[in-house]
Amino acid sequence: MADPARARKLADRIQQIVAHLLDTRVKDPRLGFVTITDVKVTGDLQHASVFYTVLGDEEARAGTAAALESAKGLLRSEVGKQTGIRLTPSLDFFLDAVPETAAQLDAALQEAARRDAEVAALAARAAYAGEADPYRKPAEDDETD
Repeated sequence: MADPARARKLADRIQQIVAHLLDTRVKDPRLGFVTITDVKVTGDLQHASVFYTVLGDEEARAGTAAALESAKGLLRSEVGKQTGIRLTPSLDFFLDAVPETAAQLDAALQEAARRDAEVAALAARAAYAGEADPYRKPAEDDETD
């Protein structure tokens, strides 16, 4: 098992290399506006999971996934050349769900803000069921005796 700091440095380097290669060397027309968001490397440095997002609809995502799969060999060989490690990790590409998750969280926060506003409006119109201060004071106890 490799040092976690070394695995993180390798993951960061792979992310930079793959992003640069997608920008400069991969000329596949199916490749959409893709962003490499993260890379996770296993502890033995044999496998790298590359997470990416694509700007566009479902068709653009499918085309980008196919383009990345076809360019996997080129990307892996360039990663091996530029990192200089003995065993080049295999690359697996996964569509990152960050934009969808962010949209869901944004919708949940808007719903919470709307409900908070409703509760605040109800509280502003609320009145006490009995007296404003239902507790007896020590001064009141002396007067009743």
